[in-house]
Order: sequence, then structure tokens, then C-alpha cells
Amino acid sequence: MEEDIAQGKYGGSVVTRFPPEPNGYLHLGHAKSVNFNFGIAAANGGVTHMRFDDTNPAKEDMEYVRSILDDVRWLVTGDTQANPPLWHGPIRHASDYFPVLYAAAEYLIQQGLAYVDELTPEQMREYRGTLTMPGRPSPYRERPIAENLQLFRAMRDGHFADGHCVLRAKIDMASPNMNLRDPTLYRIKRGDHPITGQQWCIYPMYDFAHAISDAMEGITHSLCTLEFADHRPLYDWSIDSVMPSGLLPSFPSPPHSSDERRRRRPYQYEFSRLNMQYTVLSKRKLIQLVNEGHVTGWDDPRMPTISGMRRRGYPSAALKLFCERVGISKAENNIDMSVLEDCVRDVLDAEAPRAFGIEEPLKVTITNWPATAAAAAAAGTQEQEEVFHVARHPKRPELGERDVFFGSTLYIHREDFFDTGIDGQTPPPKGFKRLVPGGQVRLKFAYVITCDEVVRDPATGEVIELKCRYDASTRAGHVGDSGKKVKGIVQWLSAAHVLPAELHVYDRLFTVPSPGSGHVDGDFLRDLNPDSKRVLPL
Repeated sequence: MEEDIAQGKYGGSVVTRFPPEPNGYLHLGHAKSVNFNFGIAAANGGVTHMRFDDTNPAKEDMEYVRSILDDVRWLVTGDTQANPPLWHGPIRHASDYFPVLYAAAEYLIQQGLAYVDELTPEQMREYRGTLTMPGRPSPYRERPIAENLQLFRAMRDGHFADGHCVLRAKIDMASPNMNLRDPTLYRIKRGDHPITGQQWCIYPMYDFAHAISDAMEGITHSLCTLEFADHRPLYDWSIDSVMPSGLLPSFPSPPHSSDERRRRRPYQYEFSRLNMQYTVLSKRKLIQLVNEGHVTGWDDPRMPTISGMRRRGYPSAALKLFCERVGISKAENNIDMSVLEDCVRDVLDAEAPRAFGIEEPLKVTITNWPATAAAAAAAGTQEQEEVFHVARHPKRPELGERDVFFGSTLYIHREDFFDTGIDGQTPPPKGFKRLVPGGQVRLKFAYVITCDEVVRDPATGEVIELKCRYDASTRAGHVGDSGKKVKGIVQWLSAAHVLPAELHVYDRLFTVPSPGSGHVDGDFLRDLNPDSKRVLPL
């Protein structure tokens, strides 16, 4: 692309496009493509088109269209309702070009470059040959142009059943590239199209529609993942074969060019697709997860979909950072989920205001607090409280401060206390620096406390309360003469100001890096993580 720009190809302009199929929600792999298409165009003063490849009415849904638009807006701007639109011009669709695509198909027939074939799908596979054996020409390959034109129009007018016949390009049945062995350009497929309704009963195949749509929009750089590299000769053939028809617009030409055909057409460039560990990015598998109820929907926080990650709380800047770190190349990759998680942590660490939250609370009573809750209730007065003013962010003073209330009844994380047992003989694990019976810990931003008594449920023996003393001389930031220091620091909440919440704790959806690869049948569902979601009730 840098070479194209330096040489003034297309007048130095860069026009890319993001062309998803509206048959599912976008996922991490799409995030890489969105970031690349919009980013490379913007970096070079260009623009990006938003275009839906709506050539298969049987699998398309307006729900997917709406979700895709929300996701693209959010990925690029951080706002699902960004306005004005970040793409150039209106939202485009392959269906916008159905009349041109049909006219282009008729033109190819008239030039002897396409024919109507009535082989069954099984016969067509047989005639196509193999990677080591050339294909055989269909018995319908040499039909007269007039007959092909008549049959194609009959296909358009609904005279044949679905699958009865197709329109095929006439290229080379002996080509080592299987995609050039007379690929299908049009097929009969009845159904309600989200935009055109029942206007058409024949639809172009992706390779043909993709190439002609790019040419219609003046796309300069058609960016695709590597699995489309073998399709590039068909992309080129489609544009070059239709170009003389006059149906396609003219592009700006580079200086001193003598090649009229090449200076008026877009080109396809490939990059490696994103492969992630501990998840699946196959649309078929994602649909299976949703339809079979293994997740709660496309936006389930465990899903690798854009909407799922947004619901999980991932900021769009984290996905941009992830795409930058992964980079663009033609080398195969298999990225560990921890790379994405590190990006999320880096972005949130720099941006997110801090707050305390306790997953599994353990009650702590400060026995020497000046006016405990019980004493205040007995006296008909309010409990004495202390307020600590702490920064919302340790490195961003502009975010201001928050108030943290301290009183006689607190909560700490249950895991921040180690129970040494009723007899006190169970030692804590090596390196444990938090609270134990008789031990001390600092409550973050507040005081050092000492655990004097462990209260247990008489029926189960479970620890239900800790009775502790606080040391008034250890107020954070105001250490007195005692100079007391402890190694452990824990978070806490005031019982009087706590906000109850049902917590949904999510983990990775799969237990292995490559789901399904360890099973003969490839069943990825056998590797689902049964603990990928835990609900901590109020």
C-alpha cells in the first residue's frame, strides 16, 4: 500500500471497505479487520465504506445488521451510536448492485465467458477433479450463447426450481487453482431478502459479487484474510472480464500509465486471520453455542463476540491496543487469550476510577470503636463514623476523590482471612500475608487491625464473623509514634454503606487452548468450561 501511494496509484487515494455478511454477530477476528480497514485508510487520508454482503437471504437477519453497525461504531469510536457516521457515505449493500451484477452476468454470457450448467451438485464435484487431477468440462459447457442467455433469463424469471441449474464462469477446468475450474457465478435461491424482498430468485456468489461491488465503489485496496489468496485470480478475472462492458466506473489513473485495464481496477491484498486460544471464532460454532443454549446469547460475556466483550466491560480502546500488538502480516498466528486480557488490564489501569468490591464478604466487628452500631442503637443515636478521602485514581488527580466510610462493622474478602482451625493448629500457606487469628493486617487507606476472636456457625463450624481491634495510631498517612507496619493490606467495605449486588463471575469458556482438537470427532463442546460462569447471590 505504501508503494501504491508513493507511485500515485489511483491518484494517491486509499479507499477500503468492511463487508461483513449479516448472518451473525461480529467477533474478535472481525475486530482485527475493522481496525485494519478503518485504520489504514485514516492513516493515509483515505476513507472506508461500510457494505453488507447480503447475497444469501436464507441466513440474513436485520438483528445482525443492527448489531454489526453498533459494533463497528463502538470499535472505531467507543460509542455504539456515534454520529456522524464514521464510514464514508451511506451504508452500502451488495444488493444495491444486483441490477449491475445481473447485467454483468449477461455480458459474460454474450462474450462466451459464462454458461448455464444443469449438472447436479454431485456431478459437478465429480467433474471438477481433484488437486492432483484436472477437471472435465461439463457437457453443457459449449451451449450456444443464445441458449445460455435464454436459460439464464428463465432462471431469473423463476422457471426452474432451486438448485436445478447454475451460471458458471468459463475459465479453465485444468487450472491447478480449483477456484478457476469454472466457478459458479449465480444460483437459484428463493427466499425473502431483507432489502429486496422477493424481487430476485437468483443470487450472485460471494466471489463474483465481492469483486464487482468493489469495482462499483472505487475500492482501491480490497483487504482480505489469507484464505482468500487462492480466490484472488477469480477476483481479478471477474473485474477484468466485466471491465470492457462499460458497466463499471472509471478510477483515477496513475501518471504515465499505458495499461488502461489495470489502471481502472481495484486489487485484493491478503493478511493473516486471527486465531485465538481458549475460544472459537468459527461462525458455525458460535451459532451452535447460542442455539443449543451453552451460552445466554450472542452478547454473553464469555463469548468472543464484540457485543459479548462490550457487555463484559472491555473498553474499545483495549481491542484497538490488542489489534496493534497482534499486528498485520501474512504469518499464521495463534494468540493466547492472555494477550487480550493484558490489553484490557493496561487500558483499564490507566483509565478506570477505583472502587472497593467484595465478592464473598466476611463480617468484621471493630470491638474498640468509640461508638459501635449496637451501642448507638441502644442509645438511640447514630453510629460514629470516620470518612477517608481517597483518590479515584492513583495517577489521575483530575478524576477527583471519593469518600470511604469507616465504622464498627465492616466486610473483607473471605479469602483474605485464613482459618487456622478450631484448635489453631492449621498453619497458613507459605507467603500468606493477610489476616489470621491473632494476626494483623492493614485495611487499605485506613487502620491496622488485630484479629482477637473468630466466631463460628455452631452447626457447621464455618467462620461467620471476626472480632478485631483497630489501632488509632496507624491511620493511613498519619502514622504515630508506634511506627507500626504490617505486610498485608486488604480491601474492605463499611456495612452501613455497602451496596448489595448479585455478582456474575466469568472465566474462559473453554478449558483447553484449542477446543475440540484433542478429540477424534473434533467435538469442541466437550471442552466447555463448567465453571466459566459463577453466580454469587446477594
